[in-house]
Amino acid sequence: MLFTISGKHIEITQAIREHAEEKTSKLPKYYNSINQVEVIIDGNSGGNTSVEIIVRAEHSKVFVGTETGDDAYRCIDMAVHKIERQLRRIKSKERDNKHTGTAELA
Repeated sequence: MLFTISGKHIEITQAIREHAEEKTSKLPKYYNSINQVEVIIDGNSGGNTSVEIIVRAEHSKVFVGTETGDDAYRCIDMAVHKIERQLRRIKSKERDNKHTGTAELA
């Protein structure tokens, strides 16, 4: 899984990088075919921090979670939580929509 983190108008410290990587490393537990995770942290001039997490999976599936708040760490946690919810939902849909293969013979 490829992990990238970038910052706009904010310095990405080693602690923020490790926190984001630790939180996003658990995402394949919810959905197996994740290829890339991209974290974008935007430090706005008003003091708010915006975090956007983009998860790319096989078959061109893209999941996006955004959060805005005062604390970058809390925003990362909340955005990851939103992504986890999306991944659980798509995984259950894929699992439930499989056909059982029982065909009636005439």
